Amino acid sequence: MIVALGSNLPGGYRDVPALLEAALEAFPAHGLSVAARSGWWRSAAWPDPAMPAYTNGVVLVETALSVRETLLQLHEIEAAFGRTRHRANAPRTLDLDLIAHGRAVIGEGGLQVPHPRAHERRFVMGPLADVAPRWRHPVSGASAANLAVTATVGKDAARIPSPACREKVAPKGSDEGSASG
Repeated sequence: MIVALGSNLPGGYRDVPALLEAALEAFPAHGLSVAARSGWWRSAAWPDPAMPAYTNGVVLVETALSVRETLLQLHEIEAAFGRTRHRANAPRTLDLDLIAHGRAVIGEGGLQVPHPRAHERRFVMGPLADVAPRWRHPVSGASAANLAVTATVGKDAARIPSPACREKVAPKGSDEGSASG
């Protein structure tokens, strides 16, 4: 599975990257194992660049949970980090989006996989291309590397230096960077 992380409010942490690191540390307690991760990227808030800038990243996750159960666990992690859902595109402490689950295409009961707008967002596709450049969108067939170049939202998104985020681990049982799961 591919999960995107984002935040533009540090909550009680020293900064947004520290909050995102803490969120990743919470994954195992929710049945989610991080197999690979991107570095952090920064971009202006969208659609209102006057709001605080966002820090984003992508992780490849291994889990025995179903897609729906995974989404529920992601929402629980968001809530534990102070996420509230008052209005769309509002500043937030933590945003966890389920981007894809293998080649699955699901559109039922409030669940849409792959994420319906991820392919348009450089702040998602850029980090995904870092960790899995050969991943292919289940609907369009375009690679993460190509989508990172053609994305129209968040064109200013760029990697930020963060030594703790440069570690990458290949998913078990797959080619490094294929992001098949």
